[in-house]
Amino acid sequence: MPSAGVAFSHPHHETHSSGREGWLRAAVLGADDGIVSTTSLMIGVAASSAGAHAILLAGLAGLVAGALSMAAGEYVSVSSQKDAEEANIAQEMRELAANPKDELRELALIYEKRGLEPALAHEVARQLSGHDVLGAHVRDELGLNEHTRARPLQAAAVSAGSFGSASLLPIAALLVAPGPARLAAIALAGLGSLAVLGLVGGLLANNRKGRSALRVLLGGGLAMGVSALVGRLLGAMGL
Repeated sequence: MPSAGVAFSHPHHETHSSGREGWLRAAVLGADDGIVSTTSLMIGVAASSAGAHAILLAGLAGLVAGALSMAAGEYVSVSSQKDAEEANIAQEMRELAANPKDELRELALIYEKRGLEPALAHEVARQLSGHDVLGAHVRDELGLNEHTRARPLQAAAVSAGSFGSASLLPIAALLVAPGPARLAAIALAGLGSLAVLGLVGGLLANNRKGRSALRVLLGGGLAMGVSALVGRLLGAMGL
């Protein structure tokens, strides 16, 4: 029974991004590319004085092609990462089978470098090796764990889905904007979406939200501006 005058606080909970880096990276990259690519493409076509139908077709084509490209690119990239992880794990298994004592000393040295006394580091290494020797080396020597392992299919699906969803925003702006305001509406939809994406990305990553939003805005705004200039020049040339 608690004694009088003793205060008990609620458990302290901390929020970290560990365990969601893979899908968060794919989602943010996919959404950013979806907004920037599709908006810039539509702005370039609109700046050439093309009609609403041509701008819409460009946006839809950009959505489909971009989503498939992002999915394929993420799958290939993350698959290569997964292959490297599996090769490192296979090599570690061979080394454990061939030189278990050397691997134990290597693991103890890792713990020493993290601040443990040599005797304690050796005991920790011994006990962890007795429980799951491969898991201990994979985690502490290779720096891999179940939450951060490469997942190609997940990365591809998340990237394609976020790209396609984000690409719908400038397309929706085109559909609701009056004719003279098409270009401005598409640009504002793209820039506003990028600002929100930057804030959300900073929030999920426990990062500085303002800096994240500004970084995303500057890059996207530059791409849109260049696309508008190219579209205007091509339109003036009658291409």
